[in-house]
Amino acid sequence: MSYRKIKVEQKGLTRHVTLNRPEKRNSLDEEMISELTAVMKEASEDKAVGTVLLKGAGGNFCSGLFLDYLHKISQFDILENKADSSRFKEMLLSIYKCRKPVIAMVDGYALAGGCGIASACDYIIASDRSQFGYTEVKIGFIPAIVMIFLLKRVSEKDAKELLLTSKFISGEEAVRIGFANAVVPAGELESRAEEVCESFNKLPQSSIALTKEMFSGISSMSFESALEYAVDLNAITRMTEECRNGVSNFLKKSSK
Repeated sequence: MSYRKIKVEQKGLTRHVTLNRPEKRNSLDEEMISELTAVMKEASEDKAVGTVLLKGAGGNFCSGLFLDYLHKISQFDILENKADSSRFKEMLLSIYKCRKPVIAMVDGYALAGGCGIASACDYIIASDRSQFGYTEVKIGFIPAIVMIFLLKRVSEKDAKELLLTSKFISGEEAVRIGFANAVVPAGELESRAEEVCESFNKLPQSSIALTKEMFSGISSMSFESALEYAVDLNAITRMTEECRNGVSNFLKKSSK
């Protein structure tokens, strides 16, 4: 497929997905939301993809909703607003539920919906000039959908401080509160992010996919239901070729 607002490149097993509106700090509109949803769903099912590296062009990750788009949705009725909110939710879910590890490479601003995109990823690596923030309450909006994903990464205390104050935090602070996984000098960001992707690419795709499925599945289950679900996935994993080969190789090494 050809895309207008994002750029997609395949490098080895890593699919590089770049939010590509640098003149607008990669702000989101309907088209970019639709394109990102489509490319994430495609990557999830593509056997040639081991990881997805999500980044922004021009020194910023994503500054949230584009101003023209904000003006447009301010004119929507309740049904149009619900449909539009559902499309944003589906975009975040396409990232969170992707069967492949999704790594957010954050340089510059990751704000509002852009911060929400990062929070839906599996791993966040940030530069030392990155800035994270949820600015929704400043304009009388609420960070409703992104809050669900934020609370999977940080404590309620830290989430409240971020969401209610709209303050920006650095990459270092994002790591301290558990939002980001690592912070590196800006000049090393790309190479370090690719190293993270390569470390995932060396692992069996089937076990990665099923482990990710467990994270999204068990959160809404009771304790007993989660255990039964785990038993089922455990049994399924044992039947995969990658698991059988892995166990066989392990046993051969252990017997030497």
